[in-house]
Amino acid sequence: MEFKYSMPTQIYFGKDVVLKNKEVFSKIGSKALIVTGRRSAKENGSYDDVKKALLETGMEYVLYDEVEENPSLETIEKASNIGKDYNVDFVIGIGGGSPMDAAKAIAVFIKNPKINIDNIFSSGKLKSIPVVAVPTTSGTGSEVTQYSIVTSHKEKTKKNLGQSIFPKVAFLDSKYTYNLPYDITVNTAIDAFTHLVEGYLNTNSTYMSDIYGEKGFELFGYCFKKLMSKNLHSEFRSKVMMASTLAGIQIAQNGTSLPHGMGYPLTYFKGLPHGLANGVLTIEYLKSFKDKTKTERMLKFLGLSHIGELETIFKSLINIKIDITKEEIYEYSKGLMFNKNKLKNHPEEVELEDLVRIYSKSLLNN
Repeated sequence: MEFKYSMPTQIYFGKDVVLKNKEVFSKIGSKALIVTGRRSAKENGSYDDVKKALLETGMEYVLYDEVEENPSLETIEKASNIGKDYNVDFVIGIGGGSPMDAAKAIAVFIKNPKINIDNIFSSGKLKSIPVVAVPTTSGTGSEVTQYSIVTSHKEKTKKNLGQSIFPKVAFLDSKYTYNLPYDITVNTAIDAFTHLVEGYLNTNSTYMSDIYGEKGFELFGYCFKKLMSKNLHSEFRSKVMMASTLAGIQIAQNGTSLPHGMGYPLTYFKGLPHGLANGVLTIEYLKSFKDKTKTERMLKFLGLSHIGELETIFKSLINIKIDITKEEIYEYSKGLMFNKNKLKNHPEEVELEDLVRIYSKSLLNN
């Protein structure tokens, strides 16, 4: 047995963990740049908790609350310039995947003043100032991964920044998700589930990483039932947040694979939310496996007998129709064939026709 495992993020999970552990902030730095979106962090109480924790420990902060969904490099550069102007020494990302991913990228830009939107992808390995993550959705797992997914308008796609930026600390309190609308709850939960699937059915998977995947699948056996019945009580919110974090830990070790790579153009060009872009492709992706050994094991942990039962669940949760042509599908598939990182994570050989088939069966038959 041989594997590599690293999880440098310190995790605090539970009710009121931000205020109960407020002294943690003062051990990280003295002035923070809080990075968040325009509204949700202020509405769900997460921003108030962080602000109170900082004030009670005598710390200064600057707020940047203009992060959009699928944050652009332009936004990251703008926020990092504010952080530099105010001499902040750590960044707090509050929100879903977009603010947390943006916070990581901003921390790199602040640490490296010569970095900008034109040279970041050719800069080599860089360090960052410390990052604290406070998730307010249960989906991306960004609070425990090293990835920062950004939008490059120049390349017309979403992509990983290419740096390793694990948050130093993650505060996970599911109360911030209590008032999430049903559709966002579904979208983000599907995202978390696809992380579990792609991290589990992965060239890089090990005995150690599979522990997180299998426990995550067990939790989703429960969470799917609650999502379908729309019974989204506090226990569900806590369990789906835990499943999302387990999924994040798993992909921090293994990475994602085909659905994520195939989903990026659906988000960029078709405006499909990230979780749904992955989810709409997942069933056909699972059906494409020639070796069913591990997919059947996954179904067992979900409490399901066959892939058709999972397909029924997905059809009840995902109901989308997008305007897409066969020509676009071919172009998206051809583009992914150049994404060697995603292809090498898939444990079976992939041909262009395989990608076209997954896209077509997922999107043209709806």
